Amino acid sequence: MADVTPYDVAHLPIYAVLLMAEAKGADWRIVARATLNIDPERQPERARRAWASHLARARWLATSDLLQ
Repeated sequence: MADVTPYDVAHLPIYAVLLMAEAKGADWRIVARATLNIDPERQPERARRAWASHLARARWLATSDLLQ
């Protein structure tokens, strides 16, 4: 993960929501449904994987100096 991609730039608002939700201790299932539009009851594996990968990317961007 060395470069900020156009996908990252387009998803910065989602990344911010994920980080804020994590800081508040929000249930990942609620966050996945609200921000990623994936129903964790219908697609639990996909929802968890998407939430985790987007949150990991958000954490990486938040701690890097690439956006400065």
